[in-house]
Amino acid sequence: MRSILLLLALVFLSLFLGIGASPPSGIANGDVSFQRDIRPILSEQCFQCHGPDEGARQAEFRLDTRSGAFAQLRGGKAIVPGDLEASLIYQRITHHDEMLRMPPFYSKKKLTDEQLQLLKRWIEAGASWDIHWSFQPLERPHLPTVGNEEWVRNSVDQFVLAHLEAAGLEPAGEADREVLARRVALDLTGLPPEPEMVERYVTDVDKDAYEKMVEVLLTSPHWGEHRARYWLDAARYGDTHGLHIDNYREMWPYRDWVIQSFNENQPFDEFTVEQIAGDLLPKPTLDQKVATGFHRCNVTTNEAGLIVDEY
Repeated sequence: MRSILLLLALVFLSLFLGIGASPPSGIANGDVSFQRDIRPILSEQCFQCHGPDEGARQAEFRLDTRSGAFAQLRGGKAIVPGDLEASLIYQRITHHDEMLRMPPFYSKKKLTDEQLQLLKRWIEAGASWDIHWSFQPLERPHLPTVGNEEWVRNSVDQFVLAHLEAAGLEPAGEADREVLARRVALDLTGLPPEPEMVERYVTDVDKDAYEKMVEVLLTSPHWGEHRARYWLDAARYGDTHGLHIDNYREMWPYRDWVIQSFNENQPFDEFTVEQIAGDLLPKPTLDQKVATGFHRCNVTTNEAGLIVDEY
């Protein structure tokens, strides 16, 4: 668990402090990223006719896959990295004839000047097709160089210190143990520490006293309660319907399942699969069926006179 916390801290520092972090794959000199800039354009403007829906797909051409986007078509290739003139897709989205320009006028879709420029720069830069960051293998960031190496106790310290030194600042002095105990308890459980825990930490002369306190906090049921709050917010969890007179509905078994999943450190793939399709798994358990309460978190109504189409 401690290794997971360290990894999360490193990711946070890399993203928000920008120290020692290299640009994501697919970004040319921090310029155009396929996942960040290009795929949203294709999804918004092109997938309706050239996406995953076979029934709606036109000209047997799709842009939602790499193989489809770079496929050989009758008139050439849709995308030729580095060559605008040879890229049929660019020729069609900039065509002077409205009847031949893509997206077609009758689709009510139109590329903005900014979107056209992004597509142009993306093709010119080589039309990289990087995978989403969540599918990329994890790589530990390069540790930055710091001046005051004696202050560093771990790799997270090194990132923090590098950022401080870059800003011309020095680290503050170490907080008292009472303060540290309060901070870590609030971070991990959302609650202040019990007086007995603080006293035990303050008087513990072991060099791993802080780590031992962290382990105790991670075994607390409040760890799962605190972490679950963020997931339940994202899932729009609610103990009431949310509409009409906002009647009570019994959703707490799903809430307790989420808390238990965090406390048991359930692997994230299992955590998501069971919520999306727990009832479809082979011989699903009651807990796996309860997990699908995720789909029930949306706002609902039980008004007798409701019009179904409105909901």
